Amino acid sequence: MLTTLSIQNVVLIESLNIEFSEGLCALTGETGAGKSILLDSLGLALGARSESGLVRKGADKASVIASFDIPKNHPAIKIMKEAELEPAQEIILRRSVGADGRSKAFINDQPVSVGLLRQIGDSLVEIHGQFDTHGLLDPSTHRDLLDEYAGIGGSVAAQWGEWRAKEKALAALRSSADKARADEDFLRQAIEDLDALGPKEGEEQELADLRERLMNREQVLEGLSVAYNVLNGEDDPVRSAWGTLDRISSKLGGQGAQIIETLSRASSEMQEASALIEALSADLQETEHSLETIDERLFTLRAQARKHSCTVDDLPRVREELAQQLGMIEHGDEVLAQAIKAAEKAKNSYVQEAQKVSKIRHETAQKLDKLVQAELPPLKLDKATFTTSITMLDEDDWGPGGCDKVQFLVATNPGADAGPLNKIASGGELSRFTLALKVVMAEVGAAGSLIFDEVDAGIGGSTADAVGERLVRLASNKQILVVTHAPQVAARATHHYIVHKDGAEKVTTSVSQLASRADRCEEIARMLAGATITQEARAAADKLLETGKAA
Repeated sequence: MLTTLSIQNVVLIESLNIEFSEGLCALTGETGAGKSILLDSLGLALGARSESGLVRKGADKASVIASFDIPKNHPAIKIMKEAELEPAQEIILRRSVGADGRSKAFINDQPVSVGLLRQIGDSLVEIHGQFDTHGLLDPSTHRDLLDEYAGIGGSVAAQWGEWRAKEKALAALRSSADKARADEDFLRQAIEDLDALGPKEGEEQELADLRERLMNREQVLEGLSVAYNVLNGEDDPVRSAWGTLDRISSKLGGQGAQIIETLSRASSEMQEASALIEALSADLQETEHSLETIDERLFTLRAQARKHSCTVDDLPRVREELAQQLGMIEHGDEVLAQAIKAAEKAKNSYVQEAQKVSKIRHETAQKLDKLVQAELPPLKLDKATFTTSITMLDEDDWGPGGCDKVQFLVATNPGADAGPLNKIASGGELSRFTLALKVVMAEVGAAGSLIFDEVDAGIGGSTADAVGERLVRLASNKQILVVTHAPQVAARATHHYIVHKDGAEKVTTSVSQLASRADRCEEIARMLAGATITQEARAAADKLLETGKAA
């Protein structure tokens, strides 16, 4: 719910801080006092379009901060996580607008896009005004509202995703098969060339190393020969020293034995090195490879790699992929048949699930229509009808929400054709239709705060009292903020705020909470009587407060 609203330099408001509570909160005040400015300010914090005209005259910028407390499972938490923001149960939305019209947005002091601010804001607050009613004016939202009311989950969306995946796989298979058939001759020749070449992973590096050795073979052989002769010459200092010390070993003691053992190991290592040199020399002298054959092999391998846009080491893998494509041609009909069957099965599952959901929608729509219709007469809409229209979509328009088009339709006069809310209902009627629907669907929607702007426009007496009674019912599940000129509505509020406009040269708007019964009685009397408050008006106001308290 909305806990605080802080406004700086917005139109007539210089500095204002309002604390809100649970339940039904009424905002009253004379026409022109600035109630609409409060809603415009809140809308700014929720991500509405910014304008330089909102900045108070003489100020550099305007700013609004709206703070909310939310439950742990609120959808805003998920949105924040997806946006890589630290989730919190207290969300602070901040928006500033410069005199040049440029704005900045923040969530919990982290800079964000206005789009993200609006997404979070929409999950926190619903604003229902005479000419700006969330959701109901947009038929694309009606199906989701009905589904949420019916408790319909995401089973259809899951089946849709499965069907789309199968169709995508089938399309890719068909495209691949078509391409493979067109390239069949190329594939066969490419596989034949690669099989004849027989490339091996790591072969390019082996050939490069061998080529390097062969290019320097004469120099290497000469060096190996010199090293071999040195190690096997008659003047071997290791063997000479070993023989000398061995003859006097009995006189050297323990250290002598250690020296002789070390010389023995050195002699063995030299013999092993000599053998390795001899073997390497033999390999170089007797190799079947030549620089010409190696260069030819490397050129052929690299040419094939360029042909297939890969590395030499990838040629074995490419060969297998080409073979799979060729196999698709040879067994393509069977593979395609299986894919078609899988796609058809997925479509049938989707259609069956969509039909189940459609049945639930029709049943729920009948219940919803009946309940909403019962709410209309007390709201001075007794001649109106409310209908939930459910029609079958063309297959091209099917989607994760199923095969139904859902639209809320109204007719305000008997015998008139039902039509879309925004084309049939007037501003005041639209707000009351909204209220009736919201009362019936009290638990629907993530937003914990609902704002009704002059939902009582153009009505009074018992109708205004009926509006107030329904707002109280709705406030048992949501925080309700209502801007009202109806004393019957204000009298039922749990919390009452009055909006003032003060000053002559420097006009400012302020808001104060009416905490005492006497203050509330005086404001409601003003609403009843106008500029001159009579004792009769005060008595009537006191009676309304008593009635509202009893309710």
